[in-house]
Amino acid sequence: MCSPEVVRSVLAGSPDPAPAAPAGDDAPSLAVGPEHLARLRHVRDLTHTLTPEFPVFPGYPPFRSRTIATVERDGYASAELRFVEHTGTHLDAPAHFSQGGATADLLPVERLVAPLVVVSLVERAARDDDATLTVDDLAAWERRHGRIPRGAVVALHSGWEARLAEPSRFLNADAEGTLHSPGFGEEAARFLVTEREIAGVATDTLSLDPGASADYEAHRVFLPAGKYGLENVAGLGRVPPAGAVLLVGAPKHAGATGGPARLLALF
Repeated sequence: MCSPEVVRSVLAGSPDPAPAAPAGDDAPSLAVGPEHLARLRHVRDLTHTLTPEFPVFPGYPPFRSRTIATVERDGYASAELRFVEHTGTHLDAPAHFSQGGATADLLPVERLVAPLVVVSLVERAARDDDATLTVDDLAAWERRHGRIPRGAVVALHSGWEARLAEPSRFLNADAEGTLHSPGFGEEAARFLVTEREIAGVATDTLSLDPGASADYEAHRVFLPAGKYGLENVAGLGRVPPAGAVLLVGAPKHAGATGGPARLLALF
């Protein structure tokens, strides 16, 4: 893992022998400016380790890893991995819920370096398994921290990852098989898409939507609008609610509707 100093140097534009980026209006611009970079001192990994025990959406097969070579036997080690794109800490590309939407391999790379906004629903989620993030929650965050920055990833922190030790509690299905977990409310999703210039959203639960949602309203608002989603995010309680920068190690296989992602928060 690179030190914050190395990452700052890279983001600030250290010398690179590769061809220069397009100039003028054609050059992609970061939503993270020098004022962010000057403050970076810490790195946090927001990625869960993917194992066969990690809970997956009902109907999905679990992650599998099969050893195909060992150093002792073959002189090198290798494994075959099998998983659904939407497994573990992962990215949802617009194409996941939008015909013709961008696949993960085609997301503009400048949107994968983003101011991180963390909105806590921990207290409410402890009382209500179906807690939803509302426009009022976003307004309360802005009263304390200022307007949600351009190009931000807005993360819902519910504290749900504490349930991972018991995967059945993380899925939290009732007797009828309906899941119960916090998520983005539809009104809040529409507010973020229409009133704020976000790059994407994130959650520490299995889905952007509340678990009991039958229509995936939040997915259907965010992804067709060209925003990406990050699910099963780790460690949101260990980063500040404002001021961090998120680096999204997005998947890049052709036609990806999503895939496991390595997420680093710098602050």
